[in-house]
Amino acid sequence: MSKRQNSKYKLDRRMGENIWGRPKSPVNTRPNPPGQHGARRKGKLSDFGIQLRAKQKLKGYYGDVTEKQFKRTYQEASRMKGDTGQNLIGLLEQRLDMVVYRAKFAPTIFAARQIVSHGHIRVNGVRCNIASRRIRPGDVVSLGTKAKEMALIAEAQSLAEREIPDYVAPDGTDKITFVRVPTLDEVPYPVKMEPNLVVEFYSR
Repeated sequence: MSKRQNSKYKLDRRMGENIWGRPKSPVNTRPNPPGQHGARRKGKLSDFGIQLRAKQKLKGYYGDVTEKQFKRTYQEASRMKGDTGQNLIGLLEQRLDMVVYRAKFAPTIFAARQIVSHGHIRVNGVRCNIASRRIRPGDVVSLGTKAKEMALIAEAQSLAEREIPDYVAPDGTDKITFVRVPTLDEVPYPVKMEPNLVVEFYSR
């Protein structure tokens, strides 16, 4: 399991964007990068710097998966037919923790990963605690018995800041079906993601 070693909101401030669209993100009131001299660090980025930031932003959005996991996902996307950037987004959206987040079973991607790792999620009726598991179209993801009573999940389902996307079909409040692998345009990112720059970064 990937674990963030520092505050997740530092990523927001470093990128200067509210990556997860959360109302309490400090970037809403402090747009400068973190650190004593953050307000002065406004130098022009090189092509490599732009590509690196695009990769950091996309990787960070998905719960800061490890570099090894992320690069492996990119390599798999590059071997698939079609556009590599679109394939990369599709593979990332098929992760179990992301499907749990999209289903509004958790308020954040980090909480979604924790719920999965604690064994509160069922895939086609079978308990699964592997956050990186690939969900296929037609798979049913549901909450375990204890999870249905958790305050965290009730909080997530009441959030007005995001909606369940079309490629995740809810069945009541405790079960969803993963309908299809989404395209980039279908994924409800709060900020602009540029997987084409991520492809360029790894293609150097």
